[in-house]
Amino acid sequence: MKPKIHPSAVIDKTVKLADSVVVGANCVIDAGASIGAGTILDVNVVIGPNVSIGGNNRLYSNCVIGRPPQLLGLEDDRPIGGLKIGDNNTIREQVTIHPSIYPAESTQIGNDNMLMIGVHIGHDCTLEDKIVISNYSQISGHCRLEQGVWLSGMVAVHQFVTFGKWCYAAGFAGINHDVPPFVIVSGHYPPEIRSVNKRGMERAGLTENQQTKVTEAFKKIYRDDNGVLLERVKMLAAEDGLDENVRAMVDAIIRSSEHRFGRYLELFRDQDHGEENND
Repeated sequence: MKPKIHPSAVIDKTVKLADSVVVGANCVIDAGASIGAGTILDVNVVIGPNVSIGGNNRLYSNCVIGRPPQLLGLEDDRPIGGLKIGDNNTIREQVTIHPSIYPAESTQIGNDNMLMIGVHIGHDCTLEDKIVISNYSQISGHCRLEQGVWLSGMVAVHQFVTFGKWCYAAGFAGINHDVPPFVIVSGHYPPEIRSVNKRGMERAGLTENQQTKVTEAFKKIYRDDNGVLLERVKMLAAEDGLDENVRAMVDAIIRSSEHRFGRYLELFRDQDHGEENND
């Protein structure tokens, strides 16, 4: 089935639309963009240049996807990078997603994600799969969200933060350091790890035995008063036969400790040319 395009849509002649794409009224699709089969754009959706969108995505009204990032001093003729979006994503009203600030790189959005109303994804972020980000949460540049992350409403995230797989951030949290897998975090400056994310472990398909091991490890790390937290984590990491999910937790905490603010990706800031941004 050929693409269905509303007559009021403005589409550059270089755009590639796969079969069964639907482009609604007043949409604008810039040069070099490509959209996969079955993807639907509601009214007033704006797609920036060279954006790649996979199949069976639904973009709701007034999304702005792939327009230039919020960067002081960014000139109109400065080359910027790309934005790649996978398959089966739901992108609700007024979502904004920015491309990379580096010409050879891309912001990456995986598959089966839901970005609710008003969510912002800054430049050079990576979102894996099966992520839910609730209304008006704001993700600054250079962040990484691993599989299954769930952010509640109005969560604000500092640059270079990593969210481990299947973790959960409560509403209004202000996250300025990495969050390990399988935990619940809330509060702000500093946010605090509160408990294991039981629902997240179930969504991840962990067995009861695996969930028990994660819970026991959590208690050793966050509930034991002996020594400092990092020492307890390193002792746990040294154990033989450590469960792979516990290993993911301890490795994430150890990596975060390598940077003074607890944001592992900050270690690569200079590699990313030291650009400042205002996301």
